[in-house]
Order: sequence, then C-alpha cells, then structure tokens
Amino acid sequence: MAVVKDTEQEYKPNKKKTTSDEDDNRRKKMVPGGLMKAMIRPGGGDAMPSDGDQIIYHCTVRTLDGVVVQSTRSEFGGKGIPTRQVLGKSKMILGLLEGIPTMLKGEIAVLKMKPELHYGEEDCPVSVSDSFPKDAELNFEIELIEFSKVKVVTEDLGILKKVIKEAQSWENPRDLYEIKARVSAKLGNGQPLQLATTSEPIMFTFGKSEVPKGLEMGIGTMSRGEKAVIYVTSQYLSQSPLTPSVEGIEEAHFEVELIHFIQVRDVLGDGRLIKRRVRDGKGEFPMDCPLQDSRLRVHYKGMLLNEEKTVFYDTRIDNDGQPLEFSSGEGLVPEGFEMCVRLMLPEEVSIVTCPPDYAYDKFTRPANVPEGAHVQWVIELLGFEMLKDWTGMDFRAIMDDVEKTKGTGNRLFKEGKYALAKTKYEKVLREFNHVNPQDDEEGKEFANTRNLLNLNVAACYLKMGDCRKSIEMCNKVLDANPVHVKALYRRGMAYMELGEFDEARADFNKMITIDKSSEANAKAALLKLKQTEQEVEKKARKQFKGLFDKKPGEISEVGVDNKVNEGRIEEAQEPLISSQEKEGGDEDAPPAPAPARMGSFSRLWTGGVNLLKSLGVNRCAIL
Repeated sequence: MAVVKDTEQEYKPNKKKTTSDEDDNRRKKMVPGGLMKAMIRPGGGDAMPSDGDQIIYHCTVRTLDGVVVQSTRSEFGGKGIPTRQVLGKSKMILGLLEGIPTMLKGEIAVLKMKPELHYGEEDCPVSVSDSFPKDAELNFEIELIEFSKVKVVTEDLGILKKVIKEAQSWENPRDLYEIKARVSAKLGNGQPLQLATTSEPIMFTFGKSEVPKGLEMGIGTMSRGEKAVIYVTSQYLSQSPLTPSVEGIEEAHFEVELIHFIQVRDVLGDGRLIKRRVRDGKGEFPMDCPLQDSRLRVHYKGMLLNEEKTVFYDTRIDNDGQPLEFSSGEGLVPEGFEMCVRLMLPEEVSIVTCPPDYAYDKFTRPANVPEGAHVQWVIELLGFEMLKDWTGMDFRAIMDDVEKTKGTGNRLFKEGKYALAKTKYEKVLREFNHVNPQDDEEGKEFANTRNLLNLNVAACYLKMGDCRKSIEMCNKVLDANPVHVKALYRRGMAYMELGEFDEARADFNKMITIDKSSEANAKAALLKLKQTEQEVEKKARKQFKGLFDKKPGEISEVGVDNKVNEGRIEEAQEPLISSQEKEGGDEDAPPAPAPARMGSFSRLWTGGVNLLKSLGVNRCAIL
C-alpha cells in the first residue's frame, strides 16, 4: 500500500478534555510507542472529530505480517456496513478513542497498536471473540467516512439524529399529532430500503405504530420545517405499515423532512377531551398561549355529537356576530372549553370534542343541550390580554386589586368550584411575596389580608377533602398569630374530620379562653364533636362486638356494619367562607360552625382505637 509519509510517527495523546471520566482514566494507560499512526490517504478540510460527534468509519485489522483478522469491508469478509459510534459515549478500544480524533474526513490511516491499546487492555470495555489475537501488536486500517454532531435520542445510542436543515419552530410532535413528512431510507451499507408507500409525502398519526418505532421517536425530536437523518438500529426497527418486513436489517438511515403536523391533544389523557388544531395560529406553542389567567376573545360554534351534528349555539349568529369575551380562571365557561382555549395560539382554529362532565353537566346547560350530552366546539381564538400585574402600583391600588381577586374566589367557592377558588387565593399569596408595606398601618392590613387568604385556602382544602393540607394552611396563620380564633376553629374542624378528636377539642376550648365572643360558636362545635365521638364509638362497639368474648386460641369474627352512614349528625349548612369575607364585615368576627365530613373508616378506626384504650388494651393480635 502507498504511504504518504515514509516513516511512522509516534502518536502524542490528545490534550482535549473529554466528557468521560472513565475515558480520562483509561488515557493514563498511554505509553510512549504504544500507538503509532501512518497516513495512507489524506483527508479534506481542517476539522477533526471531537466528543459528541458521530463517527462513521471502515476498519480492517491485520497482523504485522498482513493477515486480515477482522474487517467491516465486504471484500475482506465483513458485512460491508461501516461502524457508527459517538465519541465520548460509545464503548471503544483505547487506540481508536485516541487515534480517530486526529483524522480528517475522508482520510485513510493505519493505527499500529500494542495489545494494551486494543482488546488486550486490562478491563477493556469492548469484548471480542476468544480467537482474536488480543496479545499481539496489530495494525488497524481506518477510513474516516464522515463525522458530524448528532442528537442522542436514546441512551443506548440505538437512535441518533443528524440535523441537515434547522427547524422553523420549537414545537415537537407528540401522540395523536397528524404528521406530514417526506421520508426516504437506506440500509447501513448504503443500499436503498424500499418503503411500502406510494404517496409522497407520507401522512401518519403519531403514536399509532404506523411507522417504525425508532423513526417515530426520532421525528418526535424534530420541529416543523426541519430536515434530518435519523439513524436507527435493529432493536428499534419495528414492523409497521411503512416497513412491513424488517427481518435481517441491522440498521437503517431515514432521511426525513418534517413538512407539517396538525396538533391533536388528548387534554385529559384518557381520550375523552380531544383538541384538534385545524388552522395554525400566530406565535410559538406553548410560549404564546394564554396559559395564565387572561381576558380572552373567541368565536365558537357548539354542536351535539349526534348524527345531525345539531348546532346549539354560534356566536356569529346568536350573539349578533360579536365574539364571546371572558376572563379565564373564573369558571365563566365550561371547564373543558377553557382548558382547550388556554392551549391555543392567537388566530388559531381548533375543534374540541368534550365529554359531558367537562361540558354542561357541571355548568349552566343551554336549553337545547340534553343532560349527559357529548359536545363539539369549533373555537377561534381572536386574541387575549394578560391580566395586569402589580408592577408600578402603589399599596392601595394593590390591595384594591386583591379585594377584586378575593371576591372572585369567594364567588367560585359559593358555586362549589373549590379548586378554581383556591387557585385565585394562591395566586394573590404568591404575588404577596413581592409586596413591601411602607408603614405599620399598611403592615397590619397586609398581614390580616394574608391570614384571611391562607384561611380561605384552608377552607378550599377542607371542602376538597384534603384535611392535612387544610391544617398546614391554618398553622401558617397560627405561627404568625397563635390566638387567631378563625384559624383555631378551621383547624379544629379539620382535626374533627380526621377523627383526631383530642386535637379538635383543644382548639375549640382555646377559642373560648381567647375570645369570649366566640364562645357560642366554640360550644356548638364542641357539642358537634361530642355527638360525633359518641356516634363513632357506638359504631366501633358494634364493629368490635365479641372480639374479646372468645376463649384463648379462638378467633372472633369482627362484625361488618353496612350502614355506616345511618345516624350521621346532620351537617351544618354554613359555608366555610365566613359572612364577613362575603359581605365585607368585621374581619375578626369568629366563623360559624362548618360541616364535619370525616370519612366513615377514619371515624370508625379512631373510635375503635379509643374503645380498645378504654378497655386497657393498647395492642391486639389475632393468633
């Protein structure tokens, strides 16, 4: 073979920092004369591979007397498929790890390696057959075909992506998106791979296994207008309508141009609330969507999902051609409608298919929409305005805005929309972190308002059944003001729901010692607590009846009460938001009694534990 340089040159270790500590440690094994390089054919350009680059090369291994031991080339018994690896990520022998980064594209060179630089290295990360001469000095003839930056799609390097043309947007396809793309393919040896399609470009639904798994995963990292080569190894080459036969294919290279995709979102994740974009909007998804509470303007047409697709409302006809304007986050439109509008771009048109529980079963239902009806809305988002923030506002203006938001939260609470109400209160509490009162009077008003907001959040948690969270919010108020009567009351109610009666009693009794004006409410709560305890203990005695009547060694059957809800104390109907909060009355007025809604199991368990304690039994085991 013709050698450009007459003499072999001793290889000097690459000084560039690698991303792999393991490879750094391996480089310490380099010894003078261990790796020698002779150039056979020069490459082009002046760029050399570096960590993170995919390298594609042919390799032929020979003994020093010219006997071929191993090769990727078909003329020497190989499969004709060049090796693909990623520097700094793929497992490589030390000689190639150090030698290939000194080569140019198209260059052919011989790397002469001592055993410790190839498969004879102690703890070599690359395995080889037992017949391979690991203890011999060998020549590795390398042709560096190509190298380029790639995106690693899977950690096992089974799917890699090389970008040819950058994208025009940021959004990536996901399940249910309708994809339009140009796709061609070839095998690892460069031979064309015939795809089972007559259409150009192809169209498929993402996530439906209509293309090979590896190709779909690679397309999932692309954006509109992007062009790329996706390298897929055999474990990701699944059968599909596009590739009906993949048997025997070790790897495929797909050249893909992502022309367009239609966004289809399963909003709830269970296939019931589907949003399909039929006209693109302006801006980038999701950065330019009204994700935060905003003032929105939309045109929409509502239809029943019957055979006739009966239209029950159209803003362009039934609203004198005027769009619907509403503020998000205030429960003014059906929940499914608002959830989808928040995911739209200005000027976008989408078709939304919605189940009844997110449409009109929990919202004011139009007269011509039957109960339990699935509906479809065609929605056009004309535009939106973000609600004003507090930047540049003085304290009084901020507090006035707080009162408006709190009033909205109170309305939502009275309507039973506890999650939305909680969101309103929590938003103000987050913004309060950036408010600095300027004097004592402002400081007192600020502290009182923050306490009320925390208690309103506690009330929402209590209604939503999360008593522990309710107690946490009450504790925030009591940490700042240990004698806050309303916080004690609300925490006591949460303790009572959990069946922690001693803690509830302590809070109600403390109310009386702190503020005599709260005595009536506290005594009413204590009476309810006593009635609840008696009811739970009665049920517990019935449930555990006979448990201790058997002789030693006998197993007693615990009774089952299928009427755990019979005889429940009639729940008080006063809302957890006090009249003062709803009507602007005295902020320090004690709250009216709130309903105790403890689960029957919690009550029964607590009552049973108390019963066992009263019998002098702290632990019980049935043998």
